[in-house]
Amino acid sequence: MLSSKQRAKLKSLASTQKPVMQVGKEGISENLINSLSDALEARELIKVTLLPAAGEDGLNLAENIADLLHAEPVAVIGRKAIFYRRSTRNDVEHIVL
Repeated sequence: MLSSKQRAKLKSLASTQKPVMQVGKEGISENLINSLSDALEARELIKVTLLPAAGEDGLNLAENIADLLHAEPVAVIGRKAIFYRRSTRNDVEHIVL
């Protein structure tokens, strides 16, 4: 569980990032989860666009994705969701919280 200060730091780091993927009418698929998991392993912090065609509201969709990724949902701002998961790789520069 992230504290409010940790969330604020992660939100500020994510503010300059571009979304790595979009969740659209196909919804949450196994390929989507695998791709997002790979992105989290490489970056630790990712931003995803949640398109209205996905059907659900942004908060519910982000919580479902976070559960499947075993990641922390940092924030949902409009139709953008930010996820954090500490990488297990040693060659990644880890975010210090």
